[in-house]
Amino acid sequence: MVQVYGIPNCDTVKKALTWLKEKAVGFEFHDFKKEGITALKLKEWLKTVPLDQVLNKKSIAYKNLTEDEKQHINIKTEAIKLMQTNTNLIKRPVVETAGTILNGFSEAAYILAFSKK
Repeated sequence: MVQVYGIPNCDTVKKALTWLKEKAVGFEFHDFKKEGITALKLKEWLKTVPLDQVLNKKSIAYKNLTEDEKQHINIKTEAIKLMQTNTNLIKRPVVETAGTILNGFSEAAYILAFSKK
């Protein structure tokens, strides 16, 4: 089963969910705002994809970090703590499918990931 993590009112998440529905890809949605995210799940993602693909440095949440937090966010353990307490720091959506992690929405990446099925 495909797992989609995000925030339902995020435009990028909406694009991804619409694409998945149009292609009849079954998925479960995990709402960061209601359900949060575990450190274990973040560590799991970071084994597969680099931190700079999970951490959204273009977000308002990132821009609102203190200089000290920005200095330490490149340390995985610190980044995990910050992303756990502020899920807006996570690039959305995060899609788990067949051992692949997709961050954000790219139609080309989705076509490639879901054409394997």
